[in-house]
Amino acid sequence: MKFKQIIITVAFCFSASAVWAQEAAPDPEQDAGQVLVHGQRPGPGMWKVSKDEHVLWVFGRYGPLPAKMEWRSHEVEAVLAQSQEYLAEPDASAKVGIWGGIKLAASLPQLWNIQKNPDGAVLKDVVPPETYQRWSVLKDKYMSQDDEVDRYRPYFAASKLYNAGLQHIGLSNKDEVGPAINKLVKQYKLKFTPARVEVDLSDASKLFKEFSKTGLDDAACFASTLARLEADIDRMRVRANAWAIGDIEMIRKLDYNDHEGTCRAALEGSAAFQSRPDLREARSKTREIWLHNAQQALENNTITFAMLPLKEILSPTGLLTHLQAKGYKVVAPE
Repeated sequence: MKFKQIIITVAFCFSASAVWAQEAAPDPEQDAGQVLVHGQRPGPGMWKVSKDEHVLWVFGRYGPLPAKMEWRSHEVEAVLAQSQEYLAEPDASAKVGIWGGIKLAASLPQLWNIQKNPDGAVLKDVVPPETYQRWSVLKDKYMSQDDEVDRYRPYFAASKLYNAGLQHIGLSNKDEVGPAINKLVKQYKLKFTPARVEVDLSDASKLFKEFSKTGLDDAACFASTLARLEADIDRMRVRANAWAIGDIEMIRKLDYNDHEGTCRAALEGSAAFQSRPDLREARSKTREIWLHNAQQALENNTITFAMLPLKEILSPTGLLTHLQAKGYKVVAPE
C-alpha cells in the first residue's frame, strides 16, 4: 500500500536512490548523448575483506540503473554457491502490531496529508520566487500534466520531480539486484543474518498527526534537487553504465555526493522525528549490528557474502573502512 512507503520515508528517512558526482566531470555534451546499456549486465566486481583464510565478499549495490538492464553476475553466483552465510544490509523496520495497524488505517487521510503543505499552502507560497521559477521550468520538462504536486511539501515535490527526471532519461530506481540475490541465497540455503532494528510504531498515528501539522525545513533539499536536475541528470547515464558494465576505473573516479543527506536531514530535524530517540538512533544501531555480524562471520566462516550500497563501500567513513581500521584486509576489485 502506498501509505507504507510514506511511513518508511518519514520514520526512518532512508532514501530510495543514490546520487553521484564526479571529481573530473566528462564533457556535458558528450554525456547528453550517452547511450544506456541494456540486456544482462554483471555490475562491478566484489570487494574482498579477509582475516587469515576467512573471506567476506562484498558486492556494491547502486542506483539508478538503466531501465532496460537485467542484472546477472556469474562471479557473484559462484561466490554465493561457496558461501556459508549472507549478511543483509543494515535495515530498520516498523513494528505496528494489530491494534496499532487498526489505528494507523483509521488515520489514513492524515497520512496522505503528510505529503502536503500545512494550511493548504502550495509550493509558490513556501519557496523563494527564483527557486519556484527554476522548479516551474523543470516541472514543465518532466511532469507537465501533474498539478497535484504543487500542493506537496518541497521535500516530497523534489522527490517526485527527481524520479520523473530519471524516467525521462531511461533510468530506474527499481531494485534489480536485491531480489536476484535473495533468490540465490535461498537456492544455496545460506544462513541469512539480518542487521535490523525494529522500531515500535504502535503510536504511528500520533507521530504522523504531529508531522503533518509542523513545518519542515526542507529548503536546502528542494534547492539541491533542482540543482542536480539542472546540471547533472544526463551525467547519471555515465555512472549507471559504469556500474552496469563493471568499469572499475570509472567507478573509482566517482565521488559520492551526499545529496540524499541534505533531504534526510530535513526530515530528521523535524519536531516529530526529534521527539523519538528510537528513530534518531535506528540507523546507527543497524550499522553497529552489521559490523558485529561481519566480524562474527569472518571468525566463523570460510566464505561469507554481503551486499552494501556502493556509496557505503566507497565512503571514507563507511563500514569497510571501519573493518579495515580493526585490522581486516580490504582489497577492491580490479
